[in-house]
Amino acid sequence: MDAKMLEGKVAIISGASYGMGFSMAEVFAREGAKVIMTARGQEKLGAAVKALRDKGYEVTGVAADNKNLEDVQRVFQMALETYGDLDVVINNAAIGEQKMIDETDDEWLEYVYQTNVFGPFRFIREALKIFLPKNEGCIINISSVNGTRPFCGASYTSSKGAINTLTKNVAMRLIDTNIRINAVAPGSTITPAHLANKAGKQPGGAKMLEYSKHFVYFPGPECEPEDQANACLFLASDMGKHVKGQVIQVCNGAFL
Repeated sequence: MDAKMLEGKVAIISGASYGMGFSMAEVFAREGAKVIMTARGQEKLGAAVKALRDKGYEVTGVAADNKNLEDVQRVFQMALETYGDLDVVINNAAIGEQKMIDETDDEWLEYVYQTNVFGPFRFIREALKIFLPKNEGCIINISSVNGTRPFCGASYTSSKGAINTLTKNVAMRLIDTNIRINAVAPGSTITPAHLANKAGKQPGGAKMLEYSKHFVYFPGPECEPEDQANACLFLASDMGKHVKGQVIQVCNGAFL
């Protein structure tokens, strides 16, 4: 039997009930990891956990909202109580939107940033409580091509730029440790959120895309969720053991 790349590892993956997060959970579990899958909606999360358990994978679901510190702490507590350790954290949960700056009020800005920036910030802080004492661990933030090519909504794109900067800042903090933090920046990836975006059904509709479409996109085959999961696998495994503070864009060259 071939050796599995994450044998014996324990991972937390947020936003894992569908789309890229679910694919990450499946790829990691297939490669031997025990996975804590977390998402806000209990029903979808339960179905996702069952689907992977039915394949024989060792996964546990924890319904939690990364906007709530107590929820975040409960996720990490569950990982330690269930599997005894933690090795990898993936900050995948995010809110996509297309609201232009002149349509964005403070309430919406706060809503997006709580999930897209403050949530990952909380997850990183909790992870370091475990990783720093043992001087080992891996954190992967899911950014977006929008972090450098800001063609979607003002709140979303600026939040992904913040994630890129946060990733590099934390990598600097951890440079003299064996703890690695990087980001994966997906391009167009076939998920429910992406399909809604193409149909103009994201909050804000499609007007921002009309303004930005001439500047940023070379059309070509879109990525699959597993393409993003495989990038995370590279970073979490020994293949990425010397990669620190990088934002790896996976977009099939569409957003160079």
